[in-house]
Parts: sequence; structure tokens; C-alpha cells
Amino acid sequence: MCAIALSLAYPVREYIAQRQEIADLEHKERVAQKRVEELAQRKQRLGDKSYIEREAKRRLHYCNPGEKCFIVLDGGGGGGQQAQQGGRSSRPPWYESLWRSVEAADRPR
Repeated sequence: MCAIALSLAYPVREYIAQRQEIADLEHKERVAQKRVEELAQRKQRLGDKSYIEREAKRRLHYCNPGEKCFIVLDGGGGGGQQAQQGGRSSRPPWYESLWRSVEAADRPR
């Protein structure tokens, strides 16, 4: 009885491993097929001239001749203070901070 059980253990284990590998490969095939379908849809969209024009306007800010295009830089209105300050931020430039640290290191304690 033990001999039969031992002689069947290895083939059963191999069978289970093969079934698992088949299931993994089928899953990978489904994922690849879904990706192929998505790429086919994208290829079809890229063949449409109106889609290309929309994407060029959205991504690259292109305008057709005769159109007036506007770009809203900040919809929150927070840029008004910086524009009033002449474009200068509240922090000093990096070189001023560096020079202050050099002067502070030179002073005796």
C-alpha cells in the first residue's frame, strides 16, 4: 500500500504543478489579449483626424489659424500677490543666504 502511495505522489504533484502553470499562462494570455484590444482601440483613435487635433490642442496648446487660444495659468487667483510684488518671492535668493552664512562663519564668537 505504501509503495502505491509513494509511486503516485510524484505524478500527482507534477500534475498539480502543470495545472497551476496552465492556469497562470491562461491568465497571462487574457491580460495580453486585453492589452492588444486596448492598443487596437488606440490605433483606431489615432487614425481619426479630429482626435489628433483635440490632443494637439490639449497637450501641446496648438491653435488652428484664425483661432484665439487662451491658457489659464492659475484658476485659484493666487498669482495676484506675486504679480504685485514684481515677480519677487518672499525668500531671499540662494546667494544671499550663502553670503550670510559665510559672514557668520567669519565673525568671532
